[in-house]
Amino acid sequence: MKTVIIKYNAGNIFSVESALIRLGVEAIVTDDQDEISNADKVIFPGVGEAGSAMEDIKKKNLDKLIPDLRQPFLGICVGMQLLCKYSSEGDTKGIGIFDEHVDLFPPEEKVPHMGWNSITWSKSPLFRGLKKGCFVYFVHSYYAAKGENTSAVAEYIIPFSAALEKDNFYAVQFHPEKSGKTGAKILKNFLDINRS
Repeated sequence: MKTVIIKYNAGNIFSVESALIRLGVEAIVTDDQDEISNADKVIFPGVGEAGSAMEDIKKKNLDKLIPDLRQPFLGICVGMQLLCKYSSEGDTKGIGIFDEHVDLFPPEEKVPHMGWNSITWSKSPLFRGLKKGCFVYFVHSYYAAKGENTSAVAEYIIPFSAALEKDNFYAVQFHPEKSGKTGAKILKNFLDINRS
């Protein structure tokens, strides 16, 4: 199985790569369009500011490639936010896989939302074999609202999308690579999803 991590100016590529190695998977870190297109699984990580991250994605023409991919695809944190239609961070137009908007948590509350938080989910292959209300690790100031693509919910000030899902695209706001055994199980579940 060929697994690719998309290379761009995202901050958590190494930690995602290390988490996969712990699962016995050696991923290719690349921004090469042919390598990405021919992968069995694609992971789109992200830590940082949405506007500058999206600019780098556009420079590499990955904003045009990603919507055409048909293999299982996983966005993580900012990677999830960039898959949405719009982010108020940097007034950023996203890739638009998911129709949700991304906004800053209410300013009167402490941001970023950092630490362990429980999630609840509807039926999804990402969470197969996990207990309801399990805890995962978050670090974010912006959130995707709940919408038609929401597959898991967490609450910090307000309920928000902890995960989104549409066709072959899966995305999580939390960091599975930093979420211990639960996160490892989520990554393993993603790797076990069959290509449609």
